[in-house]
Amino acid sequence: MRALRDCRLYGIIDLGYIPRVRDCSRIAEQMVTGGVDFIQLRGKGKSIDELVNLASEIHEITAPSSTPLIVNDHAEIAAQVPVEGVHVGQEDDSVLLARQKAGRDLIVGKSTHNLAQAHAAQGEGADYIGFGPIFATPTKPDYKPIGLSDIGQVHLDVGVPIFCIGGINIDNLQQVIDAGAKRVVMVSALLKAHSLVDYARCATDMLA
Repeated sequence: MRALRDCRLYGIIDLGYIPRVRDCSRIAEQMVTGGVDFIQLRGKGKSIDELVNLASEIHEITAPSSTPLIVNDHAEIAAQVPVEGVHVGQEDDSVLLARQKAGRDLIVGKSTHNLAQAHAAQGEGADYIGFGPIFATPTKPDYKPIGLSDIGQVHLDVGVPIFCIGGINIDNLQQVIDAGAKRVVMVSALLKAHSLVDYARCATDMLA
């Protein structure tokens, strides 16, 4: 699998933006073709069985390209499908519990929304952190955006890979990079793009 530190663009297949679940495999293929380094499956409100089936289908696409596949929230999925990792939020399982539920060693990332949470996630043993939301985002409407000001500091304070997240798109990506970001997550910008492949390639070029 591609090394975590070599990953720059993290794409999320968020079922909230995908009307037809059967389109997930096609979207995964487009992400891989576009050069997305790291892919997460997020399916809020879906059953574990549904997510297991989807993760299995998507993993068949991501594995040949050495693209890590991460599942959101549910470490139990990783006990049934050979995905490369799990992502947890502040209110979800601890990093340690996620690894225990998966029953094997795997990547565990954690969402953080300020510097204190970023420090805590690193201390907890997270392999990477999500840091944001940088800008307002419909994906997380209840979270107040934290802006650009702490991006430089979090990169000084935290040694694990940091993926800035929240409302990031091609139009504001350069601002995020100029603030100190090395890695970003895109959700709606990718999923709603006229050409996901071209959009991803443009983002990866900017992050190179």
